[in-house]
Amino acid sequence: MKTKYISAPYLLWMAIFIFAPLCLVVYFAFTDKRGNFTFENMSALSTYAPVFLRSIILAGVATVVCLVMAYPVSYFMSRMKANRQKVMMMVIMLPMWMNFLLRTYAWMSLLERNGLINKFFGMFGLGPFNMINTNGAVILGMVYNYLPFMILPLYSTMVKIDHSLVEAAQDLGGNLYHVLTKVLLPLSLPGITTGITMVFVPSCSTFVISRMLGGDSAFMIGDLIDLQFLGNSYNPHLGSAMSLVLMVLVLLCMSVTNGFADDDSEGLL
Repeated sequence: MKTKYISAPYLLWMAIFIFAPLCLVVYFAFTDKRGNFTFENMSALSTYAPVFLRSIILAGVATVVCLVMAYPVSYFMSRMKANRQKVMMMVIMLPMWMNFLLRTYAWMSLLERNGLINKFFGMFGLGPFNMINTNGAVILGMVYNYLPFMILPLYSTMVKIDHSLVEAAQDLGGNLYHVLTKVLLPLSLPGITTGITMVFVPSCSTFVISRMLGGDSAFMIGDLIDLQFLGNSYNPHLGSAMSLVLMVLVLLCMSVTNGFADDDSEGLL
């Protein structure tokens, strides 16, 4: 009974801020302006299929780039001395102390046609290059903003891996590839799956990064949902349908990722 009383505030919080808003989203997604039940909002989403596909592709590419960059960084951090690990952690977390919007504005000034990067290339007679309002700029913004969310779970997992296991694999004749695939990757899989989830979900639903760095050329589902609740195109019913479908897609991707993690864990056992 005491455990139930202790969990009551959390259950109340979930009911008010998670379950109730979700019910509202479902209600608006399947009703029209008069409150009548309809499937028109869902059927209208086929028009925006390219936007959904672009969002998933860009988020997937950003997640893969974050994983490739974060994995070696997390491994070397986990093998440093304790005081150096704290310093590295501060360096990684330092940009997150700045406002998310300001960090994105900074990249706008760097990537624009008269920005610092093009001025640097201009010193060597190169450019100016068209870097802003492209898919590459959106991916760059996602990687910059969400890379710490990949490093932190990977580091917390790798720091628990006994280094003697790596040494044992090397003593048994394992090369770098075998050590990576047979020892490090299976043991760090929980951190990989957590990092993928923490990067892919916000990347897929972002609208600030795509609007500021991508423009009309990298229009994503987050921008589309945002437009349904603002201005002349105000349509909360269609926006709720988009949000519901996006949530289902994200849950499917997460279930696939967790399924791979469970299969690998069973293989280790």
